[in-house]
Amino acid sequence: MQRVLIPLSLGAAQPAPDATARVQRLRGESMGTTWSVAWAAPADGPDAAALGAGIGAVLAEVVAQMSNWEPGSDLSRFNRAAPGTWQVLPADCFAVLQAALQVARDSGGAYDPSAGPLVDLWGFGPAPRRDTAPPLAEIEQARALCGWQRIELDAQHSRARQPGGVRLDFCAIAKGFGVDAVSRYLNAQGIASHLVEVGGELRGHGVKPDGLPWWVALEAPPAQASAGAATLVALHGLAVATSGDYRRYFDSGGRRYAHTLDPRTGYPASHALASVTVLHPQCMMADALSTALTVLGPEAGMVFARRHALAARFLVRRSGGFDERLSPAFEAMLS
Repeated sequence: MQRVLIPLSLGAAQPAPDATARVQRLRGESMGTTWSVAWAAPADGPDAAALGAGIGAVLAEVVAQMSNWEPGSDLSRFNRAAPGTWQVLPADCFAVLQAALQVARDSGGAYDPSAGPLVDLWGFGPAPRRDTAPPLAEIEQARALCGWQRIELDAQHSRARQPGGVRLDFCAIAKGFGVDAVSRYLNAQGIASHLVEVGGELRGHGVKPDGLPWWVALEAPPAQASAGAATLVALHGLAVATSGDYRRYFDSGGRRYAHTLDPRTGYPASHALASVTVLHPQCMMADALSTALTVLGPEAGMVFARRHALAARFLVRRSGGFDERLSPAFEAMLS
């Protein structure tokens, strides 16, 4: 039996669907992953090839600004900057940094965009991958370079101060921002009904030509997905992001080391939480918040979700399966 989630607020009144429109789809690669877009295309709508080129350009700009895998990006330039220097950032990059620091502040550092040295040390960033845990001394050295509190912002001039040794990593927020950026681009092209996906993070707007919303199944760990019924959500002005320990990890000494690091300890988050899904109007925020909740764990994460009225689903591993824990805002959407 399937469950469905319906947004509590449908926002502004939507225009009646164009029954003569047809759903078109485009796919591509960017940001180290794949992307896909579906939209309700009227007969006199934009050319699909031109639209695909525009989408590619939007995502390429996100990479040019925010990828720490690209030496020439604005983020990499900040990371190389001399201690004590102020670095002017493009408007989008600065906005993402502001949002990242807010989530870091709210979560008590469970999410920290300055954790680049730890991400690299554990082999989950541009540095070579590894199959064993790094020595404690190296972890402590990397932690000493981190600290979101060390970053100063000058909003008036869209710049940030490099305190020395800080290496920003936007991997847990830039993908979500890319989804939002593509959605804004489509709206600007007059395409009000669309579904955008980048690397599994999604955002939907409007309804399809048949009048139905864009339905998507929530992501779950492979074992849980194959064993239980899917949970569907109507992405009507909503975005969804999932963080899970099954995405990137390595096993060593009988232990799994997942890619979601706890900046407060320097080690991967170590608890029974398998995945966290967050629904939010902004995919950028859903992306960062799902990471923060994963690090906080099922108990502290639920407290955070309740305090901030977040729609979140926690899947906790247990012998023989998973326990599902839902925040009140998530439960309120169940139909």
